[in-house]
Parts: sequence; C-alpha cells; structure tokens
Amino acid sequence: MKTMTCKQLGGACDMEFQAATFEEMMQLSKQHGTAMFQKGDYAHLKAMKKMKDSMNSPDAMAKYMEEKRKTFEALPNHT
Repeated sequence: MKTMTCKQLGGACDMEFQAATFEEMMQLSKQHGTAMFQKGDYAHLKAMKKMKDSMNSPDAMAKYMEEKRKTFEALPNHT
C-alpha cells in the first residue's frame, strides 16, 4: 500500500488515501473529489477549476497523469 494526500493528487486538503495501485489511488481521489464537489467545498472547487484549466488538451491530461503516476511509484510501500 502507498499513501498520497489530496494535495499531492492536485486537490486542496491533507486527507490521505491508501491504495495498492495507481488506478486504485485515482479512484479514491475521484470519489473524494465528487464528494467535495457535491458539498460545494470552495477550496476543492477552486483546485478542480485550476486542474481543468491546465488540462486543455489530451496531451496535457496524459502528461498530468504520468506525473502523478511517477509520484505514486516513487512512494515507499506500507505494510
């Protein structure tokens, strides 16, 4: 298992997510983002807008995901 925070994934808070794979990590992040969106959490809405604005092309999205994958892969495993 590896641990990443919402902020490490481009979000706005220090909530920690634990996952065995990058895909699982992205799913947890997406669920959290959806919950924060539904709550109307200003800090998260601002982070989502910034992320959306920076991903104005498929190449930008792929680059972002690859950077987050590299960050995930570099993290130590927890038992």
